[in-house]
Amino acid sequence: MPHLTQIKVRGYHLDIYQHVNNARYLEFLEEARWAYLEDCGDVDYFTSQRLAWVIVNININYRNAATNGQTLQIATQFSKIGGKSAVIHQVVTVAGTDTVVADADITFVCLDQRSGKAVAIEGELLARLSTHLTD
Repeated sequence: MPHLTQIKVRGYHLDIYQHVNNARYLEFLEEARWAYLEDCGDVDYFTSQRLAWVIVNININYRNAATNGQTLQIATQFSKIGGKSAVIHQVVTVAGTDTVVADADITFVCLDQRSGKAVAIEGELLARLSTHLTD
């Protein structure tokens, strides 16, 4: 089951056309990923292991405009774990509706903060991330 985060659209999120600016969606998606990590306890785990998530690719599709006052719901879930990277899929909808505003696939690596290099996703790290995969 995906993790759900809600964000209310405010006036400062809007562009000249009075809908959410495309760059703001990246912030909304990041906020939802942080909320997900905090809620599942992974922020503490990654901090203790001196590992950082580094985004290496984002593919985002803008589907419908979001406007001032709407509440957006962001569903976040892991979709793939590879040897050195993993992918999180996120879907932004208008809360309480089936209207998809945007969807994205975010690829990240786990960076060892001591060496500055990406680590292999294996052993304890693989086991930890695998608990987040959904069918």
